[in-house]
Amino acid sequence: MTQPTEILQRWVDLFNQYDADKLAALYSEDCINHQTPNGIVQGREAIREMFQREFEQFDMVCLVENIFQDGNVGILEWKDPKGLRGCGFFWIENGQIVYQRGYWDKLSFMNQQADNECK
Repeated sequence: MTQPTEILQRWVDLFNQYDADKLAALYSEDCINHQTPNGIVQGREAIREMFQREFEQFDMVCLVENIFQDGNVGILEWKDPKGLRGCGFFWIENGQIVYQRGYWDKLSFMNQQADNECK
């Protein structure tokens, strides 16, 4: 059985490759992704589309600070190269993400993206 920590490391690798298709394949068909600044996205295809849109629109990098596991829940503490930090909780069942909840500062993220456009 695949451990949540292994799935999270794979998730980070695919996120940093901007691979929306393989990233979405880590999720169950009826999964829920709740990024608290953005709201809820439900279903693998909707999550794939969300990642694809974001990868086309934003410059994003996920640097692992910590990955923890508690039973079937994986916890990812992350930062990006400019210092934005966040935390994600991933509930795993049968080797797939069934629920994800993320916390990060959207205003800081958008300000970083605006800074990138000015350069």
